[in-house]
Amino acid sequence: MTLPARPRLRPSYPWLLVGLLWMVSFLNSADRAIFNAVKPLLRQGFHVTDVQLGAIDTAFFWTYAVCAFLFGRAGDSVRRRHMILFGLTFWSTATGMMPLATGYAMLMGMRTLVAIGESTYYPTATALIGAWHPPATRSRALAIHQTAVFAGGGAGGWVAGRLADAHGWAAPFVLFAATGLVVMVALTFTLRDDAPVPPREAQPRVVEPLRLILSNPAALLLCGVFCLATAASSAVLNWCNTFAHDVLHLNLAESALVGPVMITSAGFCSVLVGGWLADGLAARMPLGRFVMLGVGLGIAAAFLLPFPWVRSASAVALLLFATSFGKGLFDGCIYAALHDVMPDQARATAAGLMTMMGFLGAGVATVALPVIATRTGLAPGFGMMAGLYIVAVLALIAGRHQLRRVRAEQAHG
Repeated sequence: MTLPARPRLRPSYPWLLVGLLWMVSFLNSADRAIFNAVKPLLRQGFHVTDVQLGAIDTAFFWTYAVCAFLFGRAGDSVRRRHMILFGLTFWSTATGMMPLATGYAMLMGMRTLVAIGESTYYPTATALIGAWHPPATRSRALAIHQTAVFAGGGAGGWVAGRLADAHGWAAPFVLFAATGLVVMVALTFTLRDDAPVPPREAQPRVVEPLRLILSNPAALLLCGVFCLATAASSAVLNWCNTFAHDVLHLNLAESALVGPVMITSAGFCSVLVGGWLADGLAARMPLGRFVMLGVGLGIAAAFLLPFPWVRSASAVALLLFATSFGKGLFDGCIYAALHDVMPDQARATAAGLMTMMGFLGAGVATVALPVIATRTGLAPGFGMMAGLYIVAVLALIAGRHQLRRVRAEQAHG
């Protein structure tokens, strides 16, 4: 079968694509960070408890989880460009509607709409980048894209805190929504998805992507590891603002600097290190990327365990930076590791399933943490999250033989 000719593109387009999607990923993460930054004001304005706010987080995560899988599957069947533009428009509009909430139920409903919109993005975007970048540069390309998650979470949380301190909790939702719609218009003229693929991957799709995933033990193992790691990191990220505000007695902007800005600054740096090291290790050993996953999670656990014994703002910031540096090493290669064990025709679906597992775990941990805190306080609860990282490392060690076998099968077609 003769494939249709594609328009000629500059050789730099694969990296330009990373830059374009970086902006979208930044907004995806920034819009998500607003809610965490304004939780103390929402608690006062809507007369709700931390557990009730945690329930909104859980509703967000579980909605995101299910929809990420569904939209990820769609990303392997429709033009990925269209999925990204649709999602950006949807979640930006939903973010701008958040100030319309007049009660707790509406607040949860509006937040759920944001989750639906945001869930369209990551599985499809990572699959698109993976299609444009060969294995030799794939970890680095995905790692650069991943830095936007940390930049958006940190900068978004800080800007949201400043705006909320000055103008009320609704202001950041409106500003970020308008920015998203402007970026959407710009992407309409620049984003492409007709990536060149190797002849082996250009054959007609005859196997249902979900069947490929469910028969792949390495992909399922990575989904489980991602679930544990995302549960731990999300619980800490979603409640560090409140910890800094309530325990360290900082205002919203200062709380963001101690918490999310430390977390996201560390991640921004380490995700690049993780991607670069993972590409180097993968060129030298079959399980190079998987080794980096375990190293990153081990570091994350080691610096989260001492949290119950610190009370100064500087010590809290230092531990959050260090544990997040380890998690960033993991984030820098997790999607590239998944691509190592899955063919292109099922990568968006696989990323959607992995994202679903991660956000299901995040939903449980985010509501469990304030429940635990009613008995122990937030700091000991943070320390307990290290156990999830440790279990994930043990799972990678136990599954190394399966990872090696499936990796070899994919490498040799």
